Amino acid sequence: MRLLMVEDEQRLAEVVAAGLKAEGYAVDLAHDGRTGLSMARTGGYDAIILDIMLPGLNGYQVCAALRDEGVETPILMLTAKDGEYDEAEGLDTGADDYLTKPFSFVVLQARIRAMLRRGRASRPAVWRFGDLAVDPATRTCRRGDTAVELTAKEFAVLEYLATRAGEVVSKSEILEHVWDFAYDGDVNIVEVYISNLRRKIDAPFGRAAITTVRGAGYRLAANGG
Repeated sequence: MRLLMVEDEQRLAEVVAAGLKAEGYAVDLAHDGRTGLSMARTGGYDAIILDIMLPGLNGYQVCAALRDEGVETPILMLTAKDGEYDEAEGLDTGADDYLTKPFSFVVLQARIRAMLRRGRASRPAVWRFGDLAVDPATRTCRRGDTAVELTAKEFAVLEYLATRAGEVVSKSEILEHVWDFAYDGDVNIVEVYISNLRRKIDAPFGRAAITTVRGAGYRLAANGG
């Protein structure tokens, strides 16, 4: 899943982003309200972590502007303030959750997972494609009764393909959603992860769930291959 973190404390932002990336998320950073609002408007994020005390526009203003424009991306507000009125104002402007600094990284992860689950209300809790099961809550994958061990990034690629099952997904779409905005490495990294996934979820089971559509991208078969 792709996250946007808008936080003016750069050291905090970098530490949190590094932790989230290690868990398989793609994380983009903004350090002021105007930049954060501009990036959030693209609609390319699964969740936004938004500090309240920001230069330019504060978090309340950014959140309110996004909701007024119809952007429904889940928003978790962060603040050094501690008070019921601050929390109420954040929720009243359209935030989905609220976390006071200093916070536990474990709790932050749990709050993000909860927001993403609520945002998937119209989706099944576990995606099933034939005997292939992909569970975004536990970030696990199975073929029938067999657990398939995936790295955080391998799971992130599979999860994105699962959200678009049956559709052709281009290499650039995968790169944009699974890797962060700052990634400037070789675009062929996508091919490496697709190859890894095929080796783990297809080859041992005689399946072909992930197919290449020449010149267009990749498709996860709705029947699991």
